Amino acid sequence: MNGTQDNTQHKGKDLPGQVVLVLQGGGALGSYQAGVYQALHESGIEPDWVIGTSIGAINASLIAGNEPGQRLARLREFWKRMEQNPVWNFRTAFPDFNEKLSYWSTVTNGIPGFFRPNALAHAGDSYPLGPDNAGFYSTAPLEKTLLDLVDFSLVNRCAPRLTVGAAHVRTSQMRYFDSRDGELTVKHVMASGALPPAFPAVRIDGDLYWDGGILSNTPTEAVFDDNPRKDALIFSVHLWNPVGAEPTTMAEVLNRHKDVQYSSRIASQIVRQQQAHRLRHVINQLAARLPESERNDPAVRELASYGCPTRMHVVRLLAPQLDRENHTKDIDFSPSGIMRRWDAGYAHTRSVLERKPWVGEFDPLAGVVLHEHMDVLPIAAE
Repeated sequence: MNGTQDNTQHKGKDLPGQVVLVLQGGGALGSYQAGVYQALHESGIEPDWVIGTSIGAINASLIAGNEPGQRLARLREFWKRMEQNPVWNFRTAFPDFNEKLSYWSTVTNGIPGFFRPNALAHAGDSYPLGPDNAGFYSTAPLEKTLLDLVDFSLVNRCAPRLTVGAAHVRTSQMRYFDSRDGELTVKHVMASGALPPAFPAVRIDGDLYWDGGILSNTPTEAVFDDNPRKDALIFSVHLWNPVGAEPTTMAEVLNRHKDVQYSSRIASQIVRQQQAHRLRHVINQLAARLPESERNDPAVRELASYGCPTRMHVVRLLAPQLDRENHTKDIDFSPSGIMRRWDAGYAHTRSVLERKPWVGEFDPLAGVVLHEHMDVLPIAAE
């Protein structure tokens, strides 16, 4: 059968199988993911498999590329390097001024440890930059940061397993690079975060790749399609809100557009996976009811192989809206924005771990069980 049950407890915890951490792309919003990991780490839960796209791939590499005792410190160091500190602080008199100043500083100057402006990109739309440099910014600073903070020899030990998603430029196909199947380097992580037109594509084995988020920003599909499938507890960490109010201003239109674009139709994807896994469990039970003589028939064995005994619990964590956030939220690298999202990820995950929604009785035909923690209320500015 295309699946294996794993009913052992993970590191002494009451967890149903392998622990998988799935990290969505979303730029500065990714500090929420660091808070999620902090709560897991402090509870003694380390992931067996980390999957990410874009900033999710970067956070995932920081986890997979360090020993457990160093992971949280490396995440803190990375996000400290990402901070965009305003020269002045006008929060009291002009509450929106710092955010605007931080935005324009990021657009104009980049982030020292992440990206810097590519002056030649403004030489004209037809200027021959070359395929490896065609972007408004250079991500050379990110490469240095990752090499400082990630030990790729640890990544390739596959403990935890690391998977990063990238989009093949020429064919528009999603490609998941997996440490289980081959060696990963800093280029694989950078390719997963090469969001056009801001960042240039990254070449791997002769082919160019862009940010995986332009095709599938929520790479949970990699777990559902894994072979063999295993019982799993999947923490699926979302940065973009799939549900929102009707926009009434152009600013709200731009903000809602990004949420819709990058939330990746995850709700419909989960429903389809629930249906597919339910059918696999139905096949399992039907096959078990057949006489042994029938089950041993080659044709019946072939049909029964479409069944699967595994169960996957999906805990869906959603980053909250910050007070006054807008369509520039994914480049809000202000210290306060980073801190508030980190703290929210920590609080949400602690709440889920206390409730343990995966413990209990469930429909025996349910192969995918969804548990949601969604905080859609804005978090007020300090």
